Amino acid sequence: MTLQQLRYCIMVAEKGSISEAAKTLFVTQPSLTSAIQELESEFHITIFNRTNRGIVLSSEGAEFMSYARQVVEQAELMEEKYRYRGTTKQRFQISAQHYSFVADAFTNLIKECALEDYDLTLRETKTSEIIDDVKNLRSEIGVLYLTDFNQKVLNRYLKENKLEFHELFQAKPHIFIGENHPLAKRERIRLEELSEYPYLCFEQGEYNSFYFSEEMLSTIPKKKSIKVSDRATIFSLMLSLNGYTVSTGIIGDDLKAGTILAKPIDSSETVRVGFITHKKAVLSEIANLYLKKLSELPIFCQMEEKEIIIMQK
Repeated sequence: MTLQQLRYCIMVAEKGSISEAAKTLFVTQPSLTSAIQELESEFHITIFNRTNRGIVLSSEGAEFMSYARQVVEQAELMEEKYRYRGTTKQRFQISAQHYSFVADAFTNLIKECALEDYDLTLRETKTSEIIDDVKNLRSEIGVLYLTDFNQKVLNRYLKENKLEFHELFQAKPHIFIGENHPLAKRERIRLEELSEYPYLCFEQGEYNSFYFSEEMLSTIPKKKSIKVSDRATIFSLMLSLNGYTVSTGIIGDDLKAGTILAKPIDSSETVRVGFITHKKAVLSEIANLYLKKLSELPIFCQMEEKEIIIMQK
């Protein structure tokens, strides 16, 4: 076993493709494949499974990769300390549904933790890709939600992929609308009152089913609907078209000026927002720092206790 072989495996896991990893590493595909096969032969395990969608970690490969990352990180620490005499580069990737509070905590992590040399990634993406990123250890943490409606299906996916869900907080569904929406002055809004306005939601690709939807109450029929892929677009359409979406009711720092409003709706559904981790992976120091910054956000105190249950630290 060599550090180079371990680095090769880590890159393949991150890219999900032998060819893409080979391009990034500036090596040939046969050389990369051979290095991985040598490791598999040495440890008598199968690290990667080949599927129609590409290359994915096997169950034993995920456990192996957790150790490999730790070995490589420790080796890099030694090199930076004794060979290059530089600062330690912090690495961290998180995948999440489109929540502004996730970005707020990410910003606070960088500002308040005196990170001088880092390589960080915040990936707002589809629900299925969040699960895939954490399963293949591309991301240490994934942020998504569970409800009585979707938890049976999503919990099955999490269990199959050796992932654990950690609850952050519970909330009731809210309508997000622009400050100039015709219903903006209402204290509460009923969904049927929004039938003439565009319903906005995040597209989920080939997993565009109700169970993977990022919006609560997604099974209720909508007369007009628009799918988007990023938060900036969904907020723009709220303002320009009087569109609406259904979310947790938590408005982050980037919307504090009041441009977007959260209005409670009558619903018995409870939303459990949390983060997922791989059962066989140990969170890095910076991942734990991020979770600490998430728990310190003041926005979780914005709403009445009956609307939201503050996260358990």
